[in-house]
Amino acid sequence: MPKAKLKEKRAGRVESLTFEQALAELEQIIGKLEAGQLALDEALALFERGQQLTAWCGAQLDNAELKIQKLVPDLGGDALEDVNDAEMEG
Repeated sequence: MPKAKLKEKRAGRVESLTFEQALAELEQIIGKLEAGQLALDEALALFERGQQLTAWCGAQLDNAELKIQKLVPDLGGDALEDVNDAEMEG
């Protein structure tokens, strides 16, 4: 399969993953890269995949944060500070 098509296939696949699946794959990639036993081409391909997974996870977290803010509109910065202060005093 040509590299361009493989790249497209991988990019599409990231979008079909759940957050948990993407995070687990990212953890595996990090482990492989940290081991340092990969050929340069393979390390670069895994690094690129890791970047895609990181972006996907970040977008999912941003979306979750927006949903929470919509569900709990009164939960602004002041409310969070009050909760943190109460926890520290208790």
